[in-house]
Amino acid sequence: MAASMARSGLRSASMLLRRGANSKAAAPTKRSFSASAQDDARETAKWEKITYAGIVTCTILAIYNLSKGHPHHEENPPYSYLHIRNKEFPWGPDGLFETKHHADH
Repeated sequence: MAASMARSGLRSASMLLRRGANSKAAAPTKRSFSASAQDDARETAKWEKITYAGIVTCTILAIYNLSKGHPHHEENPPYSYLHIRNKEFPWGPDGLFETKHHADH
């Protein structure tokens, strides 16, 4: 570990000597990106337009699909075996969320 630190120190010292003691160190260059600010603005505007077009398209399709309606099926016949109760519920003869149909009424 110490040997590698010493080698890196020697490398940096030799680079300074090659450049010259009085020469200015090269200023770090500004990082350049692949697109300029103008390209970024154009790309943002493009995707904004695509988003608005998508919103309008989805809204129109949703309105069309919801306005068509849906098919109504016939109700199943009231089969007697669907509501077999061998034991009374603790809250009474009817289901908890069903309407109450007592023989008293």
